[in-house]
Order: sequence, then structure tokens, then C-alpha cells
Amino acid sequence: MARTSLLRYVIATLLAAMWISPTEAQMGGGGMGGGGMGAGGGPSMPGPDTKVPFLDHVRSRDGLAIRREKGDAIVLDVAIVGNKAVSTHLMQQKIQTRRDHFYDYETVLGDVRRLNDMGSFDHVTFKLDEQPGGVGVTFVVHERPVITRVVYHGNRALNDRELAGRAGVTASDPLSEFSIESARRRMIDYYKEEGFNQVAIESSIGFKDDSGAVIFRINEGPKERIADIEIKGATIVSEARLKKIIKSRGPAVGVLWHLGNTADMRTVDDDVNILASYYHNLGFLTATVGRRIRYDESGKWITVTFVVNEGPRFTVNDVKIVGNQFITEESLRARMQLHAGDMFDGTLMRRDIGEITYGYGELGFIYAEVEPKTVMRDEANVVDLVYEITEGDRWKVGSILVNIEGEPHLMRETTMLNMVDLREGDWIDRRSLELNRRRIEKSQLLETNPQIAEAPDIKVVPRDEY
Repeated sequence: MARTSLLRYVIATLLAAMWISPTEAQMGGGGMGGGGMGAGGGPSMPGPDTKVPFLDHVRSRDGLAIRREKGDAIVLDVAIVGNKAVSTHLMQQKIQTRRDHFYDYETVLGDVRRLNDMGSFDHVTFKLDEQPGGVGVTFVVHERPVITRVVYHGNRALNDRELAGRAGVTASDPLSEFSIESARRRMIDYYKEEGFNQVAIESSIGFKDDSGAVIFRINEGPKERIADIEIKGATIVSEARLKKIIKSRGPAVGVLWHLGNTADMRTVDDDVNILASYYHNLGFLTATVGRRIRYDESGKWITVTFVVNEGPRFTVNDVKIVGNQFITEESLRARMQLHAGDMFDGTLMRRDIGEITYGYGELGFIYAEVEPKTVMRDEANVVDLVYEITEGDRWKVGSILVNIEGEPHLMRETTMLNMVDLREGDWIDRRSLELNRRRIEKSQLLETNPQIAEAPDIKVVPRDEY
């Protein structure tokens, strides 16, 4: 059985970019022919067999000038100084300046940048030692201090291993105030996810004679749980229905009193947005939702109250379609269910958007987009609905290629081609394209576990030609 298969629909209607390669021209310069007299009747110049060797030429000039151009001098030695925690061998793997190679100023600057990118140094510089036979290059690094140990003090509900996994700082890491502050914030977020909303964490660097020690002092506070959830102000929808929509949960009955009711304030804030979106979807476009938190005497149990201000329900005054050029407005309106005079309904609006999108997709406009906008009118409780359409290009199937990875001899290409109903030369149908994708995924002939192989898919790839 093949482990994965990628079907690619190659489109023939795209234009391709053209590469124009510049022609390299070389100009050859010739000197005066022959071995005759030099200018002014002087002795002739020496031929190639008498040319001074390069090293002798270097010695005669007492060394070439550095930084004039690439290849001026030979690198006699490459050294690294100033490192203590970071190994020299590791840094040598990063630099490209090599002994017995030509010295290049730009390469040395690149080596400085590559060493800085390691993140272990405050700054990196270099020194040059010009000698008659070449140049010595020394990279001078100033290491950042490193963390020698990380201590968590005061934690009881969460152990050191759990905190270390969230903090993300360990011994031998560069000692940075920014990374330590980031670790502190991550641990606070972790505690709040677990219901410790009153947690306080302080960080400090250095302890006695250990300047690299990082200490987190933790005051966990009580673990908070939700005792009850109330929704006030709802008249159109029952409180029981709204409680099923939100993600926060109160206590269960019996022995499950402490299960699933951890007080995560971020989830509570998300529930505020969920309730507001729910009311907007029903046509209450100006509805607002707030929340209140009330603690019991122990400080461990809270009551969450959501306060809903429903406001008026809006009516659709007019439905406008803009941006359509290929398809007439009448044919698009025939697909829609939300009309002028209806109560605004977000579910119907999204359904109409899908119908318009797939309507274009049936004709080959597979990347058509529809963006809805609501425009408040001066009249009370009335709104105009505008659909802005971006049609895009029209696409046709040029050729169908099958790429079977894994063990392709176990499956024929025709097996895969028989599973799709698009044919070369047809306009691509967006709905059929998605149906074919799902058909391939559910065929049980291909590996669908992403940890083993890439999931089977159908990809639309532009053909690189006019």
C-alpha cells in the first residue's frame, strides 16, 4: 500500500515569468607584439619566464596593504580569544576565514556577524597582525554571563520540573534580564491556567558568591474554582442555552465537585466575546456583554456573572453586491436566502457567502472571495448588507500529475485518477475539488497520519508558461 499520494492539478492559463540571463563579455587586452625594444628605445621587457614569484614580490614590498582588495595577503593564523564557556571548536565551525587562504575583509566581517548570531556574546571584534608574509586574524569575544543554576522557591502545587518546562531557562543558558523576565511571565500564565489567579512571582539574579544564580520566589495563592455561573439580562435566549455556548463550567454534582471547574480568567474573558458574537449573529448588532467576579469568604470559590445588554434586533434594509463582473447580479441573488426586509441573521449571511463563493467556483474562479460588510443607516434598527466580491482569475485543468511517495510500485496511477472526476481541459470546480480531496483522504488506501508521511492532498499548481 502506498504511504502517501499527492495529486497536482497543473493549470495552463497562468503566465510565467521570464528569466533573461545577462551575457558576460570579456575584453582581452594585448600589449605590443614581439620582444622588441621598449618605448624610447630602452631594453625590452622581461618575458613570462622571468616574472617575479608572488611571495618574493610580497617580501620585496615588505607585505601587501590590507583591505585593498580580495586576495591581497595570505592568512597566516586564525585565533579566538576571550571565550570561557563557549568552546573554541564550536566557534571555529561558524567562521569562514581559514589559515593559508587569501585574506578577505568582507569574509571577516561576516564571521563577526555569525559569531554574534550565536547569542552567547555581548559583542565580537577582530584584530589584524600584519606581517611580512601575510596577516594574522584574531577574533576577540566578550561572553555574556551564563546561568549557573535556577532555583524555584515557594512553589507547592506545581513542582520544579513543571515550572522549568514553562520557564524555558536552564543552567548554562546566557544570563539575560529579558529572558528571565519572559520566564517569569510564562510561569505566571501557567499558574493562572491552573486557577492560581492571585499568584505573584519575583525574580532575582545572584546569590551570595554565585553571581550566575537565578532565583524565582513564588507566592502561589489559593487555587480558585468556579462555584456558580450566572447570566443576567438575557430575554431572547434562555440562560441554560447560553451556558452551553460558553467554555467556562461550574462544578458537577456528587464526587465530581472539583472536576472541570478551574477558574481560568482568560477563558472567562473569551466567554464574554463568545456571548457577544452569539447575539450579533442573531441580529442584535449593538449587544454588549460584561462580567463580574464574586469571591466567597475563603477566597477559593468564585461566582462568575455575565451581564448581557441585548439592545434592539436589526432588520436588513438593502442587500448590495459589488465587484462582480463575470457573473450577473441576478444569478447571484437567486442563490441568496437573506433578503431586504428580513431580520438580520448571521447564519444565513454566511450561508449566502458560501453559495456565492461556490457559484464562482463552479465556473473556474476557485480563488474568488466574498467579504460582507454591515452599514448602519440613520433609521433606527436598520442595516444595509454589502457583499464585496473579488473574482480573481479563471482556472482550467491543464494536466493531471500523480506523485506517489513511499512504495509507488504497490499502486498504479490509474487507481488514483479513477478517484477524481476532474478531467483535462475542464474548468476547475471548487466544490468538486474539495469533494475529491475528502474522497482521497477517506479512501483508506493512503497513509493519513502526518507523523508518518505527508497527508494525501490535491494541489493546484500554475504551469510556468504563457
